[in-house]
Amino acid sequence: MRAKRWVIASPDTERVRVLSRETGYTPLTAAVLSARGIDTPQAAADYLSCDARGLHDPFGLTDMDKAVEVVREVIDRGEKMVVYGDYDVDGITATCTLVDYLRSKGAKCEYYIPNRLTDGYGLTRPAMEQLYEQGTRLLITVDSGITANEEIAVARELGMQVVITDHHECHENLPDAQAVVDCKRTDDTYPFSSLAGVGVAFKLICALEGDTLSMLDRYADLVALGTVADVMPIVGENRIIVAEGLKKLSVTANIGLEMLLREAGMKNRRLTSSTISYVLAPRINAAGRMGKAELAAELFLTKDPIRAQALAAELCEQNKLRQSEENKILEQTLTRLRREYNPLEDKIIVLAGEGWHQGVIGIVCSRLCDRYGCPVVLISVDEDGVGKGSGRSIGSFNLFEALTSCEDLFERYGGHALAAGLTVQADRIEELRTRLRKYAETHVTMAELVPQLHIDCMVQPEWLTQENIESLSVLEPYGMKNAEPVFCMKNMTVEEITPLSSDRHVRLSLIKDGKRFSAIW
Repeated sequence: MRAKRWVIASPDTERVRVLSRETGYTPLTAAVLSARGIDTPQAAADYLSCDARGLHDPFGLTDMDKAVEVVREVIDRGEKMVVYGDYDVDGITATCTLVDYLRSKGAKCEYYIPNRLTDGYGLTRPAMEQLYEQGTRLLITVDSGITANEEIAVARELGMQVVITDHHECHENLPDAQAVVDCKRTDDTYPFSSLAGVGVAFKLICALEGDTLSMLDRYADLVALGTVADVMPIVGENRIIVAEGLKKLSVTANIGLEMLLREAGMKNRRLTSSTISYVLAPRINAAGRMGKAELAAELFLTKDPIRAQALAAELCEQNKLRQSEENKILEQTLTRLRREYNPLEDKIIVLAGEGWHQGVIGIVCSRLCDRYGCPVVLISVDEDGVGKGSGRSIGSFNLFEALTSCEDLFERYGGHALAAGLTVQADRIEELRTRLRKYAETHVTMAELVPQLHIDCMVQPEWLTQENIESLSVLEPYGMKNAEPVFCMKNMTVEEITPLSSDRHVRLSLIKDGKRFSAIW
């Protein structure tokens, strides 16, 4: 495991003093803001604002007007439409939010979520043909579709209209759809480019309804759930959505979400973004990873409390199965890496294995990426010699661009800078490994691969008061690009060490300048 490099910020003392005096924030809170480059009262007000009136006009997204026109026309004609989603939390919440809204408007609307184990990622030709044969005349993608040029061409040839809503990176040539709504379009002038897939779908709903605030009140819990789970930056519009969503989550009108909170033991407890990341998201993701994403979709769409309770229990059971598979694959990969990985030379890990559960390798990638501090690609090879892989990366290495440099090797691939999926023939995996290693050699340095621990500031013992710590709550909700504060105190003396939990943890008694603290390691 790589050692971390501590990066300790040094907030300007005078700016912290002025910020604290003019805003009323405690010096500790002001120090965190200043350390993150937010050191004027106006900048702090803008950054910390959770005012729903700060959400932008959805029609600012390129092609949103076209998308609205197409959807309304299909509703008016009474034709069947299908929302084509994805099997992760972002894709499932996007699917359910849009389907629920369209049905409430009288649309003849169904949904289709590909099976992770049999269909793979994104749109497929068989799915296009099946949906058309079933009477679908409008296909609306959520959290997918932006790179599915061939599949969307098939849908158009068959006679379906297509509206794409996505948030992933775009290729140079966009699919030939009636409307392509993606906040990452190079020609898009929308002021916020970090919406989740469910965030873009939510914008479509707001545009259709013509009332953003009422739609936020109705769907903030599901939109926040997908936004946090997809590790989107919790700044700008996402901060507003998540802050509002966390408030709605504790009193949610979605019976499925309420039952999931009960089953996970979180009902009537304080809910934070960490509740989503570590309690709710793994249970929802487990359904997709184990090839049963429809369970989670049904959970959020059902109006039957008894059915919702059964589905919530099943999601928790699927999560236990996922954990078992994950630990098995992790142990296998760690065994191989002890033999094959050289931390002084290797800048990327690419491993393939037969029989690995393809729904679980993505989360194993994340764990290996955290452990070794470098990008990781794991590929599960089936009996037919087809490899389906997942990749995870670090901030200094754009995985999507790396895969694009090898696109001639893939049958399909997609994703973004930090996470991606791919399909590749087994006999091409060794060449893929070689080319990715060569790409990494010229695109990232060993120094950039050393994980960093970002510390907001050094603190003195007298700063750690109940009032100061509680005042940090103004920074919430936490998440990507707005992490929980990390502080550092140097030159403390260890007075006592007490082993806990069979030596897996340690309690420390510490002293500095006459003040005593207890700590857990």
